[in-house]
Amino acid sequence: MRGFFPSSTVAIYMARLFLVRTFAILFALVLVLQALDLLSESGKILAVPGNGQAEILRYVSLRTPQIIARFLPFSVLLGTILTLTQLNQNSEIISLKAAGLSAHQVLAPLILASFGVAALSFAFNERVVARATATLSSWDDVDYGPMPVDRGERTNVWVRDGDNLVQVARVAGRGEATRLRGITVYNRDGSSLRELVTASRGWREGGAWRIDNAERFTVATGVRERLGSLKIAGGVRPDQFTLQNVDPDGLSFAQLSTAIDDLTEAGRPTKALEGALWHKLSGPLSAVLMPLLAAVAAFGVARSGKLFVRAVIGMALGFTYFVADNFALAMGNLGAYPPFLAAWAPFLLFFLIGEAVLIRTEE
Repeated sequence: MRGFFPSSTVAIYMARLFLVRTFAILFALVLVLQALDLLSESGKILAVPGNGQAEILRYVSLRTPQIIARFLPFSVLLGTILTLTQLNQNSEIISLKAAGLSAHQVLAPLILASFGVAALSFAFNERVVARATATLSSWDDVDYGPMPVDRGERTNVWVRDGDNLVQVARVAGRGEATRLRGITVYNRDGSSLRELVTASRGWREGGAWRIDNAERFTVATGVRERLGSLKIAGGVRPDQFTLQNVDPDGLSFAQLSTAIDDLTEAGRPTKALEGALWHKLSGPLSAVLMPLLAAVAAFGVARSGKLFVRAVIGMALGFTYFVADNFALAMGNLGAYPPFLAAWAPFLLFFLIGEAVLIRTEE
């Protein structure tokens, strides 16, 4: 290990430069992007009676973690390029190579520091971003009105029963203990609405759903009548209500893994969610790639006039990785790529590209 880091002083110096620039760029990006986002959303928030400065600050506290998580890898890329460009301009890279250090040894402090950034990013996503995303999604669902009390319930769930549609305002519990609140059944003939059946509550009974205080509105006659208690939706399983809406961005790694297991047990498709689960690991690790992709800016003589071109090439490699990563995730969601490949293929591909460029040009 000491052979890979011949000088602890130089390693600490380079890591400090890298971290300071990375987080300074992240702070500037978050400040600008949060201001722009607030300009588009503040009107919607303040349009709700009773909302004011407190609600604006609440929105900022929920939206800022999402922006940080999304743009941290970009900040690592730009921070690496600025660090390596400065070291190159000051001939510090040349001094390190003249002392016998290889290109990998020059980059080693930055790569080690980026591992720390990746670990911090993963922990931040798990503890802060997932919760903020889930809360902001629930608030957005009520158009920034009074925040619903989170009791582990699912809201505004839609399921299909043949041609009929069933909407439930709130779903609580799991399995045979599932309870429904605010039920609306849209009975249809093909695509034509025939009648609406509404009920205040419902529960599982005898392979169907017993609803209470039911009323029926017949579209053709305009007649409304009370039905009392009756059974509906015999073809709808409990998991169709409880596992209907799984937002991978609003769940931690462990919670998403549990949701995938439940969906698999219920025989539901999980490929897109499995890709999102793997990406919760590969996403933060993208920070480790950035020093390797930006390394082209570190080497070459600064006085040759090609330093700016090298920095642009490093930036282009980094941004191409993000494009490829988003493309692979989209293909995974469509089922064109296996989940593991959708999450990890861009990372492995650009790792090999970065190594090939570094070895061919400097080693």
